[in-house]
Amino acid sequence: MSWSEVGAPEHRRRSALRLGSGGVLAALAALAALAGCGFELRQPLQLHFSSIALTGFAARSPLAGELRRTLGAQTRVLDDPARAEVVLEALADRRERSVVASTAAAQVRELTLRLAFDFRVHTPGGRELVPKVSLLLSRDLSYSETFALAKEEEQDALFREMQTDIVAQVMRRLAAIHP
Repeated sequence: MSWSEVGAPEHRRRSALRLGSGGVLAALAALAALAGCGFELRQPLQLHFSSIALTGFAARSPLAGELRRTLGAQTRVLDDPARAEVVLEALADRRERSVVASTAAAQVRELTLRLAFDFRVHTPGGRELVPKVSLLLSRDLSYSETFALAKEEEQDALFREMQTDIVAQVMRRLAAIHP
């Protein structure tokens, strides 16, 4: 056993303690600086009602399904609007796909995907809590016939992303309601 092997573990322990206390001090300093600037982690949205009903959606609307799951984590989602404290009424829920660019041989090269959602929020008695809101998101998608299956998957992923964004926007508007 050499001299360097005998003293090495103790030396490593001491240097780890020195680095550890310095790291702790640096972390405490960073936390103090963040606390002074008003930084706060984003908190989950708080809804100020206990039940909601979703009306006006198509039978198998993916947007309604995601809204139902997201709302269900914080409040009761009811099927009967008369028993709910708040009613979210879907006025339009559209997915659109349009050709933006094509070749001289009429092959599609670029698409625009749009997800539109119009809604309003009211009480079962008819008092309007949020007037009609129109949300429209769009994404551009390049297209190639040779990769049609992959582009179809990419299109579905973009629609899911837009749907999640719309649900987040709806949740922010619902969190602002105080019925």
